[in-house]
Amino acid sequence: MLVAPLDWGLGHATRCIPVIRELIHQGAEVTIAAGSGNKALLKSEFPMLEVLEIPGDPIHYKRGFWLKWGVLLRIPVLLKQIQKEKEWLNELLKHRHIDVVISDNRYGLFHEKCFCVFITHQLQILSGWGDGSSVRRWALVVGRWIDRQILKWNYKFISKFSECWVPDFDGNLSVGGLLSHPSLSAPFSVKYLGILSRFHSSEILPEKNSILVLISGPEPQRTEFEKVIIGQPGLIDYQVVVVRGLPDAVASSAFKKAGAEFFNHLPSKELNELIIRSEYIIARSGYSTIMDLFVLRKQAILVPTPGQTEQEYLGDYMNKSKWMYSVSQKNFNLQNAIAGFRESPWNRPDMPKSNLQPVIHELIKSIRKISADIAER
Repeated sequence: MLVAPLDWGLGHATRCIPVIRELIHQGAEVTIAAGSGNKALLKSEFPMLEVLEIPGDPIHYKRGFWLKWGVLLRIPVLLKQIQKEKEWLNELLKHRHIDVVISDNRYGLFHEKCFCVFITHQLQILSGWGDGSSVRRWALVVGRWIDRQILKWNYKFISKFSECWVPDFDGNLSVGGLLSHPSLSAPFSVKYLGILSRFHSSEILPEKNSILVLISGPEPQRTEFEKVIIGQPGLIDYQVVVVRGLPDAVASSAFKKAGAEFFNHLPSKELNELIIRSEYIIARSGYSTIMDLFVLRKQAILVPTPGQTEQEYLGDYMNKSKWMYSVSQKNFNLQNAIAGFRESPWNRPDMPKSNLQPVIHELIKSIRKISADIAER
């Protein structure tokens, strides 16, 4: 089994950790392929596994006008990246036998010789056109048409894979909303896994620190968010821990800055406990972060990455569902955010059991049957 997460922030890699654990638990031989940004994280979680480096082009979200349209303008680069991934996999298969490729949002990792799985929570990728309450009617119509075309385009790429795994629930309860349950049905096999998280819920532990800030995502917005947090005048009134989301940073020990304790990165076990022990959590509204918080039964103050339509949608969706509290990064004020968080009525749903174990069991069973049939011939 080859497991290869996308290298845009840490979320794709962290949600592959429970997938890799379950594969190993069920007897699969696993190799990991990751970009330079995620190799250190995955190597620390799985020191016994081989971690190959896959060519990548880490995304950088722009500022100002280009922030909103940065990904759209990068389509030629994205298509080139897909071609690079295809060529990389073709070369790898010349030297190695691989039965299954599990790709988390790497569109180029499919091959006719392998059973290929595509993991994504974004069946529907939102354009951001027509967002906001003051937009004109024509913009809403255009926005819906653009989103429909993007959905069809996305389906065309995913259809090249053997099946698609979606980390969400298939039913009335949906963590991803429209992203994972589009209006147009998929023309390929979709299996809903439930929530994927590297963390485990445990007994309620006494709170040790007032505020935990989880910083993540591509540059330069990761650094911009860190500056916003450091610049808060009321920060010194709290006991604050900041995890910077930099697993490949040279320095791993804690350091003090602006009255807060900073860590470049923390192993899963330590971060798991830190989240549980924190009174207030401030984080990006990335999908993997939201899944982690759901598993740990923690609410949070979500601050979407500006211009990243997925996070803006998820922040608004969490707010409206009364599952978490979301505020804009623009003019972010710590005291106001905490006050709004305290006043919010929570309606946290009970999470159904994950479907990961039976889905992987079915996959391994079918691959073993295919191998046995080939051996008999």
